[in-house]
Amino acid sequence: MQNEHIYNLAIIGAGPAGIATAVEAYIEGIRDIILLEKDENHNSTIRKYYKDNKRVDKDWKGQKVELDGRIYFMDGTKESTLDFFDEILQKHSVELKTHCEVNKIEKKEDYFVIHTSSGEVKAKYVVVTIGRMGKPNKPSYKIPPSIRKKVGYTLDGCSEDEKILVVGGGDSAVEYAVDLADKNNVAICYRRQTFRRANPTNQKNIAHAIETKKVRPILGVNIDGLEDEDGKVKVLFNEIEPETFDRIIYAIGGTTPSGFLASSGIKEEDGKPVHDKNYETNIQNLYVAGDITQESGGSIALGLNQGYYIAQHIVSQGCCQG
Repeated sequence: MQNEHIYNLAIIGAGPAGIATAVEAYIEGIRDIILLEKDENHNSTIRKYYKDNKRVDKDWKGQKVELDGRIYFMDGTKESTLDFFDEILQKHSVELKTHCEVNKIEKKEDYFVIHTSSGEVKAKYVVVTIGRMGKPNKPSYKIPPSIRKKVGYTLDGCSEDEKILVVGGGDSAVEYAVDLADKNNVAICYRRQTFRRANPTNQKNIAHAIETKKVRPILGVNIDGLEDEDGKVKVLFNEIEPETFDRIIYAIGGTTPSGFLASSGIKEEDGKPVHDKNYETNIQNLYVAGDITQESGGSIALGLNQGYYIAQHIVSQGCCQG
């Protein structure tokens, strides 16, 4: 893929914010846009981390965000959301390059060199929209190699009639526990006593699952480590006796890819990349959008709006059009 061609706009990450930036820029008249995605298709977070038919809301945790751009997104399901983004990508001439992991961004005099697993991409403007869930938090203690296949961060690999421990107290953890409880023996471990981080619907669902004994709560408890016990996972709790499970699923949030930001020269404060009101970083013509700009994830509406604002700002800077 290495050549001398310089795109007008390159966007790293094909989630809602990335797609919105591309489409809004196209509507503004910018051409020669490329979307770089490390996975096999756009919206990989929704594909991997959302169960089938899961509701996908415009707003997140009750955040009411009015859409300012030209992309009109409505609440729906995992499937309808993916179809929606398929449709708007097809309607606008945006090049989507998949299986393309970005390692770092290098600033030249009047363009950027994006170093990827497939070679170099050059662009005048760059927008980073990589999410947090694509890089899930992992426990601080080491996981013995012999049981790593029994430890996961999504529902991949789960079957039926297993004794499963879900670790975490947010929306993903609650949804995993409730979903798995239909066909498995499920417990959920959270270091706090309540699930107040989860949205109201999920709080109601987990309360009902616990009340009907479909999910067993292990609350106010910390985990010190894991051990292999005859091929199963022995969980060493701090406050209570150890217990053995067939499978452990961690849903403890995602992290900012600090190494990538630092190698690209993007400043970071309090776990987020530094940016101004236009989402431009400390490096001119290099922007950030989406979950990476938020403390703990953000709404689809927020990402769509950020894409709109960035496209507006790039056009105001005189980016090539037509």
